Amino acid sequence: MASRVQLATFGAGCFWGTEKFFKKQFKDGLLSSAVGYMGGDAAHPNPTYEDVCTGRTNHAEVLQVKYDEDKVSYDDLLMFFWRMHDPTTLNRQGNDTGTQYRSVVFFHTPEQRDRAVDLKEQLNSSGKFRAPIITEITPASTFWPGEEYHQSYLERNPGGYCNHRLYW
Repeated sequence: MASRVQLATFGAGCFWGTEKFFKKQFKDGLLSSAVGYMGGDAAHPNPTYEDVCTGRTNHAEVLQVKYDEDKVSYDDLLMFFWRMHDPTTLNRQGNDTGTQYRSVVFFHTPEQRDRAVDLKEQLNSSGKFRAPIITEITPASTFWPGEEYHQSYLERNPGGYCNHRLYW
């Protein structure tokens, strides 16, 4: 049976921790991962980290993964996404503040949109969070890869900054 390769893109605060957590959790199902920027204004193509940090480009720091649907489902990725950051805070994760750190699902297909909306509603009704989930669910746009030094950053710098944790 041929592998079914799909793309998923998530913004969950600082992309270093997001990448670290996803790679650890889904090591057998992820075919590749890259950190970068998405969701910004068209007037700011191909932003740098410094550009994004100004808050003027409206890009989010994101993790984009290629995954094998025969090994991991999109629902599994979504549930882990909501579990490994605080989706109830606006433009903030831990000490990191700004629109680049917002909680966002960038969907690549109508099916991904539908699953994200459904699971967000289920989680909001579940009582797992003390406040409503404010995660944006929006169409994927151009993915701008982050600078090379950001790729697999915490693998190369194990003592580097990471504010992610599992919330349940």
